[in-house]
Amino acid sequence: MRRLTVKEISGEYATLLDDSGEELFIALALLPQGTDIGTLLGYENFEFEILK
Repeated sequence: MRRLTVKEISGEYATLLDDSGEELFIALALLPQGTDIGTLLGYENFEFEILK
């Protein structure tokens, strides 16, 4: 499972940072409800889940 942290939210998009330092830009609509800055997400099989 890939672990990502929400670094920033701007409008309808979030910037996620993975463990290797790579940044991803993802639409908030694809992330679980309740996602906020600092949320730790797991990503597997094209689905995100809140880990912490």
